[in-house]
Amino acid sequence: MIRFLGVVFRSATDALRSRRELVLENLALRHQLSVLQATPRRRLQLTNLDRAFWTMLRHRWSEWKRALMIVQPETVVRWHRQGFKLYWRWKSRALGGRPRVDPQIQALVRRMSFANPLWGAPRIHGELLKLGIEISETTVAKYMPRRRRPPSQSWRAFLDNHLKDLVSIDFFTVPSATFQVFFVFVVLAHDRRRLLHFNVTEHPTAQWTAQQIVQACPWDTAPRCLLRDRDAVYGNRFRRRLVGLGVTEVLIAPWAPWQNPYVERLIGSIRRECLDHVIVFGEAHLRRVLRGYISYYQSSRTHLSLDKDAPDPREVQPPTIGEVVELPEVGGLHHRYERRAA
Repeated sequence: MIRFLGVVFRSATDALRSRRELVLENLALRHQLSVLQATPRRRLQLTNLDRAFWTMLRHRWSEWKRALMIVQPETVVRWHRQGFKLYWRWKSRALGGRPRVDPQIQALVRRMSFANPLWGAPRIHGELLKLGIEISETTVAKYMPRRRRPPSQSWRAFLDNHLKDLVSIDFFTVPSATFQVFFVFVVLAHDRRRLLHFNVTEHPTAQWTAQQIVQACPWDTAPRCLLRDRDAVYGNRFRRRLVGLGVTEVLIAPWAPWQNPYVERLIGSIRRECLDHVIVFGEAHLRRVLRGYISYYQSSRTHLSLDKDAPDPREVQPPTIGEVVELPEVGGLHHRYERRAA
């Protein structure tokens, strides 16, 4: 009797429901049945179409929870949120707006900024316009690297800016055949890589070094700046002598010989091209060897930094002058080639 009343009640309820609700319920039940039949495993395999079906049904039918059996209602809500994110991602895709900046132009902006630390966005923007690159100044500022400290010139830029007014000094050691150690002092002018002065001693002192500066740079030829390391041999007497000459000292950082590159390169050339091939027997012998190499270095040896010319400029000799002759220098370690008339 109770079962009969239940069936009658459901029939009366279904009769009061609209045809639309019955169709949606029938569709939901059929869909779940097809999913269960298509899944031989214990765990349901739902596709994106299945998720989209229940997401749409949730919006069209208020009683969708009553017919849902295969998953929890919260799962359908989660599907809807994921679908909403995908929809807005598609809706917000780049269909217009500003054109993208070529990666090569971005790299050029960064390269200009690193090479010219004193330039701002307006200056770089002006250079790009002169190169025929149409780009806004705000875009240039966007791709410029951010600096943590105020811009300053590089050490190489400092050396280049003071090329004509700068000399470098340094010591290097030379052992002899009798195990004596001689100290060679060199003074190099940066403008033409000219070796202004050299001397040899066994016991360098601040007074001796100061006297070498006077011999290398008399009063009327004293440089504006002198670049040196922080060796203790450059004592108070040496510094007072520079003040008297009106020379400003520029000290490199500790343990940074790369900041004094020109004189370091000169010392390396003296070693590789001369002293590594000679056995030194004494101070007088060392002076003669160095004097011969320095004569070759100043007047004959070509330098890449001088457009392959010597510190003392060499004239180009046309073939019409005569045949090429070979002149030995530095005891035959090197040669100078000239044209001589027959």
